[in-house]
Amino acid sequence: MNQAPRLIKSTKITISLLSIFNLSNITSLKAEEILRIGAIPDQNPEHLNRLYKVLSSELSEQLNVQVRYKPVTNYAAAVTAFRTGNLDLVWFGALTGVQSRLQSKGSKVIAQRDIDKKFHSIFIANKKSSIQKINNINDLKTLKGKRFTFGSESSTSGRLMPQYFLNKAGVQLKDFKGASPGFSGSHDSTLMLVQSGSYEAGALSEEVWKRNIERGRVDQSKVFVIWKTPSYHNYHWLAQGNLDKKFKKGFTKELTNVFLRFNEKSKKQKQILELFGAKKFIISKNENYNKIEKVGRKIGKIK
Repeated sequence: MNQAPRLIKSTKITISLLSIFNLSNITSLKAEEILRIGAIPDQNPEHLNRLYKVLSSELSEQLNVQVRYKPVTNYAAAVTAFRTGNLDLVWFGALTGVQSRLQSKGSKVIAQRDIDKKFHSIFIANKKSSIQKINNINDLKTLKGKRFTFGSESSTSGRLMPQYFLNKAGVQLKDFKGASPGFSGSHDSTLMLVQSGSYEAGALSEEVWKRNIERGRVDQSKVFVIWKTPSYHNYHWLAQGNLDKKFKKGFTKELTNVFLRFNEKSKKQKQILELFGAKKFIISKNENYNKIEKVGRKIGKIK
């Protein structure tokens, strides 16, 4: 008489446990199928969140996989997340891309923007300073003794290449006022700090400068460009070496081709390109960043 209820109760427990087990497996499977993308936080979070929300949606649609953007707190965190495998695809500056690739066997540069083939940093100054426009690299010596700020310590266009050209002109970090430069953390912050007069001069990405002018955030009665660097390769997409194994054979090539096909005929893709400040993406390769690696080793940012 009492066995039937016990049997029903036991069956319910078994079904419940099986359901939990199966749900766990499904959740695990779905987690494995997620393409996790990230980017160095080189600009304000509002811009980055808007950009990667629409990009994640487009990539998901084109690749037929779930795509999730995972923001990071700083440049070093992006490098760490890629090294530990917590991010599959990251938009890096040249320096952080080289640092990450050297720590992640098999990782591959797959694409860059059209503007990254010949990228420039600019030096800006507050108009109340005594700093004048610079016509040749040797005149960077006039920045000695000034309050000067870079962007992030690991930024290619906001620190690495500006420091490289300063060094070529005979300017060392200890030559700035206070015996050291500032590090603002981002290009936008560098611009605001120089514009406000907190620093007399600074270095940042030419692209970010132009974007801020377009948005009316630059008061050109207070801040101006004093010098533009020679060109170099910069930002790029770096992909983990295991994506074909994680998703399917040929996935990395398919992912690359999605970026290469982005064009302004598609409303969503046009928005993505505009947010990236580019007309298109082009193919790139690891070897394009050999010079960056050499400079990084010279100033101690790559061991």
